[in-house]
Amino acid sequence: MRHRKAHRKLGRDTEHRISMLRNLATSLINSRDERIVTTLPKAKELRPFVERAITLSRHAANLDDGNGSEARGVHLRRQAAAFFHAGNFGRSSETGRRGQVVPARTAGVAALKRLFDEFGERFRDRPGGYTRIIKLGRRAGDGAELAIIELLGNPREAAAEEAAKKRTKGGSKKKGAESKSETKDESETEE
Repeated sequence: MRHRKAHRKLGRDTEHRISMLRNLATSLINSRDERIVTTLPKAKELRPFVERAITLSRHAANLDDGNGSEARGVHLRRQAAAFFHAGNFGRSSETGRRGQVVPARTAGVAALKRLFDEFGERFRDRPGGYTRIIKLGRRAGDGAELAIIELLGNPREAAAEEAAKKRTKGGSKKKGAESKSETKDESETEE
């Protein structure tokens, strides 16, 4: 019986699996289109991982001012930081050993900033279900099932909705204009 075995191992040991999920979460949040292509089992494991982090940012966005809300906001941000790889926090100066330039903050820090600045506000009133998984079929090389995992309300989705609204408005105007011209033609032919 497989009781209490909730997650997939994905052919990796624990540290490798958690690191891979952190990398996938960082890629999803930092991507311009807010979508990534990966295998279906990885996407299914990534979904609850990312949604927990988004829920933390949503809780931070819903905090009221006062009553220790600043401390609670910092606590939520630190909890969410566990879902991403840490940045270069321990560096004290601009240059490292032997005058080497210290790299900029990592993508995990950028993801955390975007998570709390942008996604917390976007999903403020949504009680869960922030991602969508779309199956793509099988990969040519090894036959693995591919999937797209994307965040809801992404820019591509918003542009498609606007285009659909324009089509319906434009279509109704054309039909209205055609029907008016037809009635004018009919009235002219009757006279």
